Amino acid sequence: MASTLESTADQLSNLSIAGRDWAASAPNLKKNIPLLSPDYLELAKMLLEMGQSHLFEHWPEPGVHDDEKRGFFEQVTRLNANYPGGLVSYLKNAKELLADSKAGKNPYDGFTPSVPTGENLTFADDKFIQYEEVGIREAQNSAFVLVAGGLGERLGYNGIKVALPLESCSGTCFLQHYIECILALQEASYRLVEGECQREVPFAIMTSDDTHTRTLALLESNSYFGMKPTQVTLLKQEKVACLEDNDARLALDPNNKYSIQTKPHGHGDVHSLLHSTGLLKQWRDAGVKWVCFFQDTNGLLFKAIPAALGVSATKHYHVNSLAVPRKAKEAIGGIAKLTHADGRTMVINVEYNQLDPLLRATISPEGDVNCETGYSPFPGNINQLILELGPYLEELNKTGGAIKEFVNPKYKDASKTIFKSSTRLECMMQDYPKTLPPTARVGFTVADAWLAYAPVKNNPEDAAKVPKGNPYHSATSGEMAIYRANSRILRKAGVQVDNPEHGVFNEQEVEVWPRIAWKPKWALTFSDVKGKVRGSCFISQKSTMVIKGRNVFLEDLSLDGALLVNSVDEAEVKLGGSVQNKGWVLEKVDHKDTSEPEEVRIRGFKINKIEQLEGNYNEPGKFCLKH
Repeated sequence: MASTLESTADQLSNLSIAGRDWAASAPNLKKNIPLLSPDYLELAKMLLEMGQSHLFEHWPEPGVHDDEKRGFFEQVTRLNANYPGGLVSYLKNAKELLADSKAGKNPYDGFTPSVPTGENLTFADDKFIQYEEVGIREAQNSAFVLVAGGLGERLGYNGIKVALPLESCSGTCFLQHYIECILALQEASYRLVEGECQREVPFAIMTSDDTHTRTLALLESNSYFGMKPTQVTLLKQEKVACLEDNDARLALDPNNKYSIQTKPHGHGDVHSLLHSTGLLKQWRDAGVKWVCFFQDTNGLLFKAIPAALGVSATKHYHVNSLAVPRKAKEAIGGIAKLTHADGRTMVINVEYNQLDPLLRATISPEGDVNCETGYSPFPGNINQLILELGPYLEELNKTGGAIKEFVNPKYKDASKTIFKSSTRLECMMQDYPKTLPPTARVGFTVADAWLAYAPVKNNPEDAAKVPKGNPYHSATSGEMAIYRANSRILRKAGVQVDNPEHGVFNEQEVEVWPRIAWKPKWALTFSDVKGKVRGSCFISQKSTMVIKGRNVFLEDLSLDGALLVNSVDEAEVKLGGSVQNKGWVLEKVDHKDTSEPEEVRIRGFKINKIEQLEGNYNEPGKFCLKH
C-alpha cells in the first residue's frame, strides 16, 4: 500500500496540485484516489474544477465497486475525447447556453433578415439542363456524406431507416438507391471527361450506436450494392453528456450511479467526425473538390443533385443549400440572410417557429407571408448541403469541427429552475455557416419540391393528423412522390402519361400516378431521359413500369398494364408496341394489421402482381420487346 500511496503522491505533484487539498469538495473521491491512474486523476481534478463534485457523493470506501469506479472514468475519457475542446468546453458552452435559455435570450437579437442570393431552378429548361451537365462533370470531383444515425421508430419501423424500401415496385432500399445514384454519377462523369484522370467517388456514412452494426451488416450482406468497399467509410457518432440543471451539473444515469447519462448530440457532429478522422484531408489530397451532404430517407434528392452541383461549380459557392419553395409558416426552416446592427452578416437556416417572430420584430409586421409567387420569399431548407472542400477544411481547422450549438431544456414551471428531465447540447449540420466570415460565398439552389423533396419520417397515425394540404412526409406519401416525379419527368420528355387518380391509404389522401420506377444507371439527368424516349409513347394510370438496365429505349410504346425490363449493360433493348395486361394492383393494408410486414403496414398498401410482361436480357446484343 505504501508504494501505491507514494506513486499517488508523485501523481499529485505532477499535477501541480500537491500542497493544497484539491479534492476537499469530494471527500468520497479523495478516499479513492489510490485507485486512479494519473490520467484519471487529471480528469477528476477537471470535473471538480467544473463544479461536478456531486458525481462522487455516493462513492463507497475503496474495495467496494472499484471496477465500476474505474469504468466511470473510462466513460469520462471517451466523453472528453469525443467533443472538440473536451468536457471543459462542453460544460462552459452549456453554462452559457443554459443561462441564455433561462433569461429567454433571443439568438437573433440585433439581426435583420433579408432574402439571400441564390439560384431558382425550373426543371427541364435550358439553364437546368446546362447546370446538370456541369454537375455531371464535377461529380468525379465530389464526395458524398449520408447522415444515418437514426432508427425508424418514429415511422413505426424497427429497423434502420436506410434499409426501408424506397418504393414497392422494385423493392430497392434507400441505401441501395443512394449507392446506385453515386455510382451512376461516377460513370456518367467518366464518360464526359474521357481521357482525363478518373477517380472513384468516396462515400461516408455517419452512423450511431443504434445504427452502426446494422448498417455495416446491410452493406456486407449485399456486397456494398456494387460499390467497392474501399470507397465507403463508416463514421460512428458518439453521444454527449446530459445536464440536470441550469448550473450544467452532469446527470447520472438513473439506472447506474457510476455512469453519466448520455443522449445524441445531433447530426452536426458529422463535421467534427470528418475533421477528427482526417477523412477530409485524405479527400483533398485525392483531388476531391466538393462534399455533398444528404439525409437518410429523401428518395428524390439525387434528381436535383446534378443541377445543384452545377450551380455550386458555376457560382463558386463555398456553401450551397439545396432548398424547395415553402409556404409561409410551413413547418420547415427558411434560408435567410441575417445582418446584425454591428455589420455582421450570415446566410443561415432559421427554424420556422423563429422566422415568423423575427420578421414581425424587424421588417414585416405581418410576419412570414407569401409573396406574388404564392410562396414565402424565404426558400425552405431541406438539409442537403454542398460544400467546397478547400474553404470547408480551412474553417474546420480553425474550429476543430465544432458547430454552433443550442439547448432546449423542458422546465417544470415558469421559474425555469428545474428540468422535467435531463437535457443536453445539440447541433445541426445546416448550422455550419454560422461560424463563417462575411467573405464566404453562401448561396442556395431552389428546386421544385415534387422533384427534390419527399422525406419519409412520420408514422401513419401522425401523418393522418397533418392538416389538409400540408405534406404527410410518410412512407405512403414518400413512395407516391417517386411515382409522381418519374411520371412528370417522362411527360417533360414527351411521353403521354395519364393523370393521377386519388387514393386514400392509412387515412392519407394521395395522388396515385402510374407506378414508374427506374434504376439510376438508366437515367440520372433529364437529358438522359429525353435521349431514351422516341416516337409517340403513352402510359395509362393503372400501369406499372420498372426499368433495370442502362440501354433501354421507349419507342412508340403504349402501356396499359405492367412492364418489367432487366438487362445487362451490353444489351440494347427497345420497348414498343401496345402492351396490355391485367397489371399490378394496389391493395389496401391497415397499418394495425400485424400479419403484414412493418414496411408494408406503414405504407398502407401492398402490390398484387396479377399479370405483367417481363423481359430479361443477360447477354450482349440488340433486342426488341413488343407485345
